[in-house]
Amino acid sequence: METIVEVQDIHKAFGSLEVLKGASMPFEEGRITAIIGQSGTGKSVLIKTIIGVMDPDRGEVFFRGEEITTAPAERRREIRRNFGYLFQDSALFDSMSVYDNIAFPLVESLGMRDRKKIRAIVEEKLEWIGLPEVGRKMPAELSGGMRKRVGLARTLAARPEVLLFDEPTTGLDPVLAESINDLIVRVNEEFGITCILITHDIQATFRISNAIGFLYEGVIQEHGTPEELSRTSHPILRKFLTNSFADLGVAG
Repeated sequence: METIVEVQDIHKAFGSLEVLKGASMPFEEGRITAIIGQSGTGKSVLIKTIIGVMDPDRGEVFFRGEEITTAPAERRREIRRNFGYLFQDSALFDSMSVYDNIAFPLVESLGMRDRKKIRAIVEEKLEWIGLPEVGRKMPAELSGGMRKRVGLARTLAARPEVLLFDEPTTGLDPVLAESINDLIVRVNEEFGITCILITHDIQATFRISNAIGFLYEGVIQEHGTPEELSRTSHPILRKFLTNSFADLGVAG
């Protein structure tokens, strides 16, 4: 597999608080890669530097071998159109219907003006997430799981090559959480989209991911396949996995 995204020696501090201290990791094209670690270790900061929501203090972010952070502003915008980002709270526009939320990136980012084409794409995505009937509803009328699905439909409408998920199952019950994780697998398998996620759902991470990175003390301490990480000798990662699976009542 080829590397589609890579971070090298990423540093990020907020005042005197150093969050990332040289994080480096490749992300293979067409795969599902998860970043795991304790709360407050900088997982969200890392993916926000990838997507461009934050600029690193030092370090480089590459997309298909091209460095993004030092590229001219217009080129950065062009490159980052290849990325989609599913916010933890879905970040739907409360004043817009579901239909208009999904249509928004088509009009504003891709510049579409053909209403029939826009409608066809919106209806296709609503059908794909299993909610063909909610187009006229407002976000406030949706359950948490439905909002997650609509947020995913909106992101998919823009046809990203790389899709980043920020805690996609937070706040959902186990059944809904499993359905969202299954959707991530479908996104990857049916559209060939490279998926990068951060999550506290360790059991699901080991079930759906092709690769996993462990972020601790601002650095990716280890990365590899789920099988490789499950055999780790790294003491902190070993303890983290043991505690995570013990909390779920399963063996690590």
